[in-house]
Amino acid sequence: MRKGRSCRAVSEPSERKLTTRIGRREFMGAVAAAAVAGCVSTSRTSSDSGRRPNVIIILLDDLGYADLGCQGISRDVETPNIDSLARSGVRFASAYSTAPVGSPARAALLTGRYQQRFGHEHNPGNLAGQVKLGIGLPPSEFTLGRILKDHGYATGIIGKWHLGAGEKQHPLTRGFEEFFGFLGGTHSYTTWDDITWGPIYRGMAAALGEEYLTDAFSREAVSFVKRHRRGPFFLYLAYNALRVPLEAPPEYLSRFPHIREESRRTLLAMLSAADDGIGRLLAALRESDLDGDTLIFVLSDNGGDPDGNASSNTPLRGGRGTLYEGGIRVPFILRRPGGPTGIVYDEPISTLDVLPTVLSATGSGPPRGRVFDGVNLLPYLTEGRGRKPHDTLYWRLGENFAVRIGEWKLVRSGRPVAALYKLSEDPGETRDLSEAQPKIVKALAADYARWQAQMIEPLWTLAPPGAEPPRRNTR
Repeated sequence: MRKGRSCRAVSEPSERKLTTRIGRREFMGAVAAAAVAGCVSTSRTSSDSGRRPNVIIILLDDLGYADLGCQGISRDVETPNIDSLARSGVRFASAYSTAPVGSPARAALLTGRYQQRFGHEHNPGNLAGQVKLGIGLPPSEFTLGRILKDHGYATGIIGKWHLGAGEKQHPLTRGFEEFFGFLGGTHSYTTWDDITWGPIYRGMAAALGEEYLTDAFSREAVSFVKRHRRGPFFLYLAYNALRVPLEAPPEYLSRFPHIREESRRTLLAMLSAADDGIGRLLAALRESDLDGDTLIFVLSDNGGDPDGNASSNTPLRGGRGTLYEGGIRVPFILRRPGGPTGIVYDEPISTLDVLPTVLSATGSGPPRGRVFDGVNLLPYLTEGRGRKPHDTLYWRLGENFAVRIGEWKLVRSGRPVAALYKLSEDPGETRDLSEAQPKIVKALAADYARWQAQMIEPLWTLAPPGAEPPRRNTR
C-alpha cells in the first residue's frame, strides 16, 4: 500500500488478534482533544487493476451483537455470506455506533462527525412533521455520497434513508444520484405503498411492487453494481432488516423449523433473507470482475432490540435505546482489496471511522476546512501495534451520556447517577465500580464535560408520548 501522511503513529502487528489494554498511567494521561479532530491520509488501497476502489456500505437495522455467525455467540444464526466477508477481511469486536437509535447513528456514519456537533441528536419523528418543520440532516453537513460524487464516483442509496423527508434532506439533494427505498424510520416488508409508512420511491416518484422488500433491495443492489461496473461507484445499501415489523415469507421461515419462539424464528428468517441478498451482491461483484476492486463494510446502525425484534446482544447489557454496551456496540466487518484477512481486531473503533477510511482508500480529499471525528482505520490494520484508533469515545442522548477511555466506561442510561464499569473484566456491565474508583469517575466525568462543551443543543427534541411531530428547538 502506498502511504501518505498519517495523523497517528502506527507499527506492524505480530498477532492475528490485535488487543491491548490501557494502563492506569496511560488512562490518566488521555487527552480529550485526541478524539475531536480526525485526519485523512491520502493513501490508496491496492487492487489488481490499479483503479480507484469501489465502495459498498451494507447497513443492517437493529442487528444484535450476537446475531452473525462469525461473532461465534448465537448458535441459531445462519449468515454464511456475511461470515465469508469476515473470513476474507477484518472483524471488529469492539466497534461502536455513536447512538443507540437509528437516525442520529446514520447521520454520524455518513458525515464522519459526532451528530451532536450539528444538532441531529434524536430521531426525527413522522414524515409529515419532518417536512413541515424541516427536520433532518442539516444542509450544512457533507455526506460521504456528496464527497465521493465530487470525486467522480457514481453514488446510490438503496433502502432506508431516515435522515429527513423534506427537499433539503432528500438523498437526491445530499450527494446521491440514485435512490430506491423509503424516507422514514420504519416500513412494511410486504406492502410497498403503506398508509402509515409512506411509499417506496425510485428517485422522487413512488414505485409499485409486491416483492418482499429485502429481496427488492438486494435485487436493486445487484443492478446498481452491474450498471456501474466500469466504476468507480459508491453504493450505500441500507436494509431495514431487522427492524420491526417482523415479517418474513414462508421460504425463509422454513429454514428454521427448530426455532419454537415465533418472533425469534421470524427474525432469523429476515436475517437469512438479507444474507442471501448480500451473497447475490458478492456474486455480482465476482461476475463483473470487481471483487478485487471493492471496499466493503458490513455493520449495524445501533445495538439489537431484544424486546422489539427478538435480537440477541449476548453477552452485553441492554439494547437499542440504551447507552449500555448492548445499545451501542455493534457488529462491524471490513474487507478491502489487498488487505489483511481473518483478523479479529479488539481495540475500540467507531462508525465515525467509516468516512475517513473510505476517503483514504479512494484518494479523495475532504471538503475544505472540514474536520472529522473519525479516523482512517487502514494503518491500524497493517501497522497497528502502538497507538489505538481512539483514546476516548463519547455518547449523548438527551439526559443520558457515556464516555469510554480504554477499559473504563462511565454511563448514565435511564438512571439518576452514572455508573462505572471496567469493560475488560466486565463487558456485561454487571459491577458498578463508581464507589470503589471515585478518582476514575471524576476523570471520566471531566473528560465528558470538555467534550460536551464543544457540542450544540439538539435542533429538535422528542415529543411527549403520542404527540407528533417532535418539537423543533428555537435557538
